[in-house]
Amino acid sequence: MAGTVRTRRQSRIPRVSLNSDGQPHPLLNASSVFTLIIGLVSFTLGMVLVNVSNAGHGTAIAAAVTGLVGLLVGLYTQMVSATREQRILIVTGMIGCFVGLALGLAHGGFGG
Repeated sequence: MAGTVRTRRQSRIPRVSLNSDGQPHPLLNASSVFTLIIGLVSFTLGMVLVNVSNAGHGTAIAAAVTGLVGLLVGLYTQMVSATREQRILIVTGMIGCFVGLALGLAHGGFGG
């Protein structure tokens, strides 16, 4: 009876999920992704400050504000996170936020 039991074929594309514990966490997933995205934005703005000679004071303020907001959201999200995958995104975003905040402050972000 070779054809009676069907087996599921494995897909070649790996399935990416932040819910490795089997429970949905939509708010935690959204805040984890938000922290990663704002970290990338803050890091990019910080790198613009370092590499562009006339980046302007607005770029320094934007890097500092996005870095600070991302760090605060990331710290809270890290405290209540449920899965390892979420924590990986959160810490990566927080590192980007820290670098962007530090470079924004170094170039006169909040001080003028």
